[in-house]
Amino acid sequence: MKAHELVMQWVTDELSAGRLNIGDHLPSERSLAETLEVSRGTIREALRVLEALGSIRSSTGSGPQSGTVITAAPEQALSLALNLQLATSQVEHHHVFEMRLLLEDWAVRNSEPEHADPEHPDWMKAETLLDMMDQPGLSVIDFLNLDAQFHVALSKAANNPLASTLMDAMRTAIEGHTVERAKALPDWEATSARLRSEHRAILEAARHGRADAAADLLKEHISGYYAETAG
Repeated sequence: MKAHELVMQWVTDELSAGRLNIGDHLPSERSLAETLEVSRGTIREALRVLEALGSIRSSTGSGPQSGTVITAAPEQALSLALNLQLATSQVEHHHVFEMRLLLEDWAVRNSEPEHADPEHPDWMKAETLLDMMDQPGLSVIDFLNLDAQFHVALSKAANNPLASTLMDAMRTAIEGHTVERAKALPDWEATSARLRSEHRAILEAARHGRADAAADLLKEHISGYYAETAG
């Protein structure tokens, strides 16, 4: 077992047993080295890997925020892996499109009853993002960054942490995917106006408990952008 796997297994076991929780500090390097019977150099190497994976956060200084804290942010590692796949062309645009349809349609269609409340925090966050997208003079990149965040917010409706984590990990890929395809558009202003209108309709249906209608609108929205930018 590699060094970071050994440390990760220990952290996983401690979390499962309830001896550690998200937000807790890890023991010192010396204590971990003694517990796992490895060198402190090995522990330092493992902690660097785990920090890159988003499993922990390390900071120097004093106070409650210093030291090594368990964060368990798997979307960071998933996003890194996905973007490497995109960079090497192992994942293509139509793969992103298909995965978006699968995840987003399921998440909205399976909204938890509590999301039928129009004032639910997830819907309020989504509305704030749409308001930001209405700002005049917003660049294509900034618009599509907010667009990706809006779609991640929608995915939280099912209260399935794995689905929302996967969507959050895909956020950078979704943004890059939509920006790349925007190059084929002859009239960005017309397209952005249509996208804003579709976003409002999706949110209106979702926040008032019309999950199937919202999901149908969402599928048309994603498919429409993909077809329009097929160029």
